[in-house]
Amino acid sequence: MPKDWTGNYKSVCGCLGAQNEAKEEREANDYYATSPIAAEWLLKITELDKNVWECACGEGHIAKVLIREGKCVKCTDLIDRGFGVGGIDFLKQTEIFNGDIVTNPPYRYAKEFVEKALALVPEGHKVCMFLKVQFLEGKARRELFRQNPPKEVWVSSSRLECGKNGKFSGSNMVAYAWYIWEKGYKGESTLKWFN
Repeated sequence: MPKDWTGNYKSVCGCLGAQNEAKEEREANDYYATSPIAAEWLLKITELDKNVWECACGEGHIAKVLIREGKCVKCTDLIDRGFGVGGIDFLKQTEIFNGDIVTNPPYRYAKEFVEKALALVPEGHKVCMFLKVQFLEGKARRELFRQNPPKEVWVSSSRLECGKNGKFSGSNMVAYAWYIWEKGYKGESTLKWFN
C-alpha cells in the first residue's frame, strides 16, 4: 500500500498541537521555571520546616512564595540568574543543611538531586521535588524508590506550567507532581492529588 503522508515526530506533534521538547530544543542548562502556583500548593499539602534550601532557585519562582510565607530560604543555583547565589553546584555540596530542601531540579539530574538532598538533610526532614509524573518510571529510579520511598506523591490534577528560560506561555502538555520524601521513612508511598 503506498504511503499518503511523509513526516517525522516533529510533524506529528505539530499537527496534534503538542509541545515538542526534543533534546536539541531543550534549554541548554535545563532551566524550566516553576509556576509560583506550584509552591503555593506545596504549602497547602505539607508542612515545611522554617529553614528551606531552594537549591536550583533560578529566578526565585518557588523561593519568593516560601519567603512571602515566612520561611527562611537559602537560595542557590549553578547559574546566576539574578536571584540567590549563583555558581553553586548542588551535587558537589557536602555540608548538612538543618532544614528541608525544596526545588524543581534540572530534570536530567533529578535522580541525583533527590539522592544528594536526602544525604544533606537530617533524619525526619523533608525533600520536596517538583517533577514530571513520568519520574515514576525507569529501572534506576525504581531502585531509588525501593531504597528511599517518597512518603507522598501529589499529582497536579490541572497541568501546571514550567516556563522555558523563565518564560511562561500559558499552556502545558506535561503532567507534574510534588514528590515528598521524609528522610528515614521506609513505609509505603501514598499517591494523592491536588488542584
